Amino acid sequence: MEILRCEHLTKTYGRGETTVAALDDVSFSVEKGEFVSVIGPSGSGKSTLLHILGGVDKPTSGKVFIDGTDIHALKEDKLAVFRRRQIGLVYQFYNLMPVLNVDENIALPHLLDGRNLDRERLDQIVEHLGLRERRENLPNQLSGGQQQRVSIGRALYSHPAILLCDEPTGNLDRKTGEEIMQLLKESNRSQKQTLILITHDEALAMQADRILYLEDGRLVKNEVIRGNI
Repeated sequence: MEILRCEHLTKTYGRGETTVAALDDVSFSVEKGEFVSVIGPSGSGKSTLLHILGGVDKPTSGKVFIDGTDIHALKEDKLAVFRRRQIGLVYQFYNLMPVLNVDENIALPHLLDGRNLDRERLDQIVEHLGLRERRENLPNQLSGGQQQRVSIGRALYSHPAILLCDEPTGNLDRKTGEEIMQLLKESNRSQKQTLILITHDEALAMQADRILYLEDGRLVKNEVIRGNI
């Protein structure tokens, strides 16, 4: 079942002779539970694509459908709610609230949405991420790997339709990066969590079901790595 579809996405900056196309007519779809990597050199449009898929930025033209909803047709307040409920975002630099502890950072989008804390779900995620002994710690009391685990927990807490990860291991040492990838792959496999990973690392990309190659803002290759999920 299709969970994401983008149609003819274009994102340009500037006007006239100074126009730069960060994305140029990009179209593809993703099935529910699929693990897709997006790879390309610096400046190829990877992060721009992720921000548009996540509703953080708007395309110049084109559409993004997540679970059947045209997200960029939503009004800003409706989009904010949809993003908190249906899209999990994991960034390279964690983006945690420095004054909140582990539990509070994980549950924050859910609480901002005006919903009651799901203690059972929170306990499950904290245990799964190996953070049981760190629940009261603030971000500055955690290692980089632990902070990234918290950001993954925050992204997963609300059972989003799709998880978008922008270079999630880029700020970590190799061993910790491998541990983070194992967590993401486990979530993808055990919970059928749809995963889109932005990376410049081809070895990481090869762990996916499919790889999308971007070059100068264009989708130049759509390669299946392993069979149907």
